[in-house]
Amino acid sequence: MVTIRKATTEDLARLEELYRELEEDAVLYQPEHFVFSPKGTRTEQVKEILDSDTQTMLVAEKDGEVIGFAHLVLIKAKKVPCLKSETSLYLQDLVVTSEFRSQGIGTILMNEAKKYGKEKGADFFRTQVFPQNTDGLRFYERNGFSEKMITIECPF
Repeated sequence: MVTIRKATTEDLARLEELYRELEEDAVLYQPEHFVFSPKGTRTEQVKEILDSDTQTMLVAEKDGEVIGFAHLVLIKAKKVPCLKSETSLYLQDLVVTSEFRSQGIGTILMNEAKKYGKEKGADFFRTQVFPQNTDGLRFYERNGFSEKMITIECPF
């Protein structure tokens, strides 16, 4: 059975390992933008998340082992006349360790994230995914996400 709970400082070492898995995909898909973070820097980042009023980290645990996480950020819309005054829940990072993928654990994390967003008064849920990550795109579509904007860039 998988349980979802908020991350604690006791999870730091395992979260550092899971971030490494996440970074492997980022470096694979966009090496022009991503590198592996130095050891220990993710631990400091997670500590900041745990102390934040606008961020949280949910972990998926099975048999006492953390096997995945979702890093969530509440974001209020910029004060621009043409933008509605809305709050979004942004999924910064999501990972389930490779041996537990395709077992519904990511969906369980997503459902708990959606509950969290509703409790915090968010109007919608947003994230980004690498266009080459076809498995990720299918996962997000199955979980109710749809394309709203396309990010483009030009190197100098």
